[in-house]
Amino acid sequence: MNNKELYLKVKDHSVSGEEFQLIYNEQLEMLETFPKLSEEQLPKYYQSEDYISHTDGKRNWFEKAYHFIKTIALKRKLKLINSFNFDTKRLLDIGCGTGDFLKVAKDNNWHVSGIEPNPKARTIANQKTDDSVFDIEQLLKFDKHSFDVITLWHVLEHLPKLENHITVFESLLKPNGRLVIAVPNYKSYDANYYKKHWAAFDVPRHLWHFSQKAISKLVQKKGMDVLKTEPMIFDAYYVALLSEKYKNGIMNPFKAFWIGWRSNLKAKRSGEFSSLIYIIKKI
Repeated sequence: MNNKELYLKVKDHSVSGEEFQLIYNEQLEMLETFPKLSEEQLPKYYQSEDYISHTDGKRNWFEKAYHFIKTIALKRKLKLINSFNFDTKRLLDIGCGTGDFLKVAKDNNWHVSGIEPNPKARTIANQKTDDSVFDIEQLLKFDKHSFDVITLWHVLEHLPKLENHITVFESLLKPNGRLVIAVPNYKSYDANYYKKHWAAFDVPRHLWHFSQKAISKLVQKKGMDVLKTEPMIFDAYYVALLSEKYKNGIMNPFKAFWIGWRSNLKAKRSGEFSSLIYIIKKI
């Protein structure tokens, strides 16, 4: 443990109110949430009606704005996977939530499969995808080398067995396949500004907190390379809104917009956007 040190103490703002530590892993240049909860303990920390990716709720202006932005993001995600120009177009989306991305891909002639551990979200997703979404046990039942593209949209940070899962993803990809990972970036301006109130730390649901070097090191160990990264521009504004709530007790859209805008502006030079999409190629 000599190469690990305390980086920050962070509160679970959305469910339990408990405090966790972020431990810096010097070898991988990433943060780890401590204490590590067991796979049996973790589900209770997802039990919140405010966990928006597990519902299709539009109860207030924030949720309506989320779904509006999500519609734009879905088009960009589809454009990204279409740019790979695979003929067989076999897609696996890990942690697919309520299945909106899978539905968009399916409507555009992709052969889709999804993994979603939350039963409520999985039921909604299956209604949209003709029962193409499974519990996590299915991950080990798929044939090896059977997918052109595997996507994880803000999912990798939730997976307890991080390196084991990356090994599985690599084994499921066809030769020359693409692994697409989107994760928050704790080296962004908004993360540094909000510090312990930064919503994208989201402890203890987020078990890992990645830098660009961490992702590169992790996938290279498994025989893959990062081809390029792309920014998720809207994430800076969304995360800033929640961070304002955690810091000051209310959502301040004007302040959040200012911080989100500054974060994106600074990231144009540094490359350290609030969230990044990593396009990874199987070697």
